[in-house]
Amino acid sequence: MKATGKAVLATAAILLATSWSASALAQATCSNRGLLDARYCDEDGDLVADQPKDPKAWQDPATLVFSYTPVEDPAVYENVFADFMAHLSRVTGKRVRWYPAESYAAQVEAMRSGRLHIAGVAAGPTPYAVNLAGFVPVAGMAAPDGSIGYTLRLITHKDSAIKSVADLKGKRVAHVSPSSNSGDTAPRALFGALGVVPGKDYEVLYSGKHDNSIMGVVNKDYDAAPVASSVVDRMQARGMFKASDIRVVYESAPFPRTAYGVAHNLTPELKAKIREAFLGFDFKKSALAKEFKDTERFAPVNYKDGWRDVRTIQQAQGVTYTQEGLSKLGKKAE
Repeated sequence: MKATGKAVLATAAILLATSWSASALAQATCSNRGLLDARYCDEDGDLVADQPKDPKAWQDPATLVFSYTPVEDPAVYENVFADFMAHLSRVTGKRVRWYPAESYAAQVEAMRSGRLHIAGVAAGPTPYAVNLAGFVPVAGMAAPDGSIGYTLRLITHKDSAIKSVADLKGKRVAHVSPSSNSGDTAPRALFGALGVVPGKDYEVLYSGKHDNSIMGVVNKDYDAAPVASSVVDRMQARGMFKASDIRVVYESAPFPRTAYGVAHNLTPELKAKIREAFLGFDFKKSALAKEFKDTERFAPVNYKDGWRDVRTIQQAQGVTYTQEGLSKLGKKAE
């Protein structure tokens, strides 16, 4: 037994040393990584993970797994994306399965582990997905004028005495989650610049999702909430509340919307077909058009330029794209 134990330890030591050597070799062969996790490389400087140099590391799965950002209950969107998933299947020649991510962290972790191949990731979590999971944004939903964006709206109940950001002092305000751009990092930066520090001047209560924040304001569970304008508009269009139930007391300049993209290590041919599926999709005749009424089509996006403000706001808040940072995405305060 002792000999066997020594053999096991020796084998483990060899495997560990081999792993370290392989890791060191991978790092030595990468001339630029930027903020990307050590498993990725960015030699072309576009801030997203490059295609792995070794074709053996490429993925060409028989079934593609697709997920949409959990800004609301994932079950709401499975039927909404059914037309697009069928189109994606026809273009790629592969089966497509829905993955109902319950949190931003779960979505990022699924792509990092190789269980998720295509995803729509909200603006705030996009830098996490890019840096920690090798997510490569390729498209975004565009309005008729070609714009791809949404705003942060600070909403309060129609009967509230809150008229401005300054009036938030001493109040109970719902933020979405630590990774949400419009629901947390942007208001921390923007409200702070206006003299109101979240968590100091008012109590921050994490709701977990934009719809929870919005309906919490409608039902007077919270005094106010910073949320994404796109979610407010969609929920209102579905009749979940009346426009007159809430009042907007602050609205930011536009931010990029959800980024639709792929895992960095899919084969180049498969990536090209997925991109073709997004950009060639007949949006106007799909269920997506009924849900995203302000959208006309999928249009190409550029992560380096399009998410510059999001990254700037996050970094100003001390955000780090690490496993520790990722673990905080799924945390919700009671």
